[in-house]
Amino acid sequence: MDKNVKEEMSFLDHLEDLRWHLIRSVFAVLITGSVAFIAKDFIFDQVLFGPKKIDFFTYEVLCNISNFLGFDDSFCINEMPFRIQSRTMSGQFSAHIWMSITAGFILSFPYVIYQFWSFISPGLYENEKSNAKGFISISSFLFFLGVLFGYYVVTPLSINFLGSYSVSNEIFNDFDLDSYVGLVRASVIASGLIFELPIIVYFLTKVGLITPEMMIKYRKFALIIVLTFSAIITPPDVASQIIVAIPIVVLYQISIYISKFVINKENKALKK
Repeated sequence: MDKNVKEEMSFLDHLEDLRWHLIRSVFAVLITGSVAFIAKDFIFDQVLFGPKKIDFFTYEVLCNISNFLGFDDSFCINEMPFRIQSRTMSGQFSAHIWMSITAGFILSFPYVIYQFWSFISPGLYENEKSNAKGFISISSFLFFLGVLFGYYVVTPLSINFLGSYSVSNEIFNDFDLDSYVGLVRASVIASGLIFELPIIVYFLTKVGLITPEMMIKYRKFALIIVLTFSAIITPPDVASQIIVAIPIVVLYQISIYISKFVINKENKALKK
């Protein structure tokens, strides 16, 4: 469908077009989610409960760093003093379904982004359409990078802190399966979406909603928001919050450069 035809479409036609893009995206998530549903043992034993094991990659790295800096075993994890339980009849089945859908969304993200691009691309210029592969690749890379950050940094820090936190020796931590799954899912998905910040800034700059000057002016307020958000998704200790805040601050700075790039490119186009 070319641009002229797209412009002649009515509002209802646009909604119908959007509906089919959403249907394709949902269908892709369901297919990959079905594969994840079948691979139950790997998804749960290796992936979901990976951060619960003391030999998890992140814990080993922290332990090695601790030994290298001369702190002995200060940051080494020797045990996870909690158990996971399911207290409802449908608890395990529900967790199985939701983990499959989550895995399906993550695995099919490049296709979902492709459908999003397919919907908006008819309204773009030809030179912008040619950037489709780059947009899909960069968006997918940032999302997967965020997912890995959420899984290997945010999740283990949260599990280790909350799992070992105790107000009394009389209390033993027995966490519900839904609570554990929800923490892992929220940490991973939220981090993946946060890492899409440069892409979001690119489009907001294109439509004129933000400028690099605006981002620089309100950078202090943005940093406060970043620190507040990192405090929400991480344990309430300073080290964890700093670890999470650093990449978000870096992404914000990168987004400023991206916004400048878009503005400069548009100014050069106007001068021609």
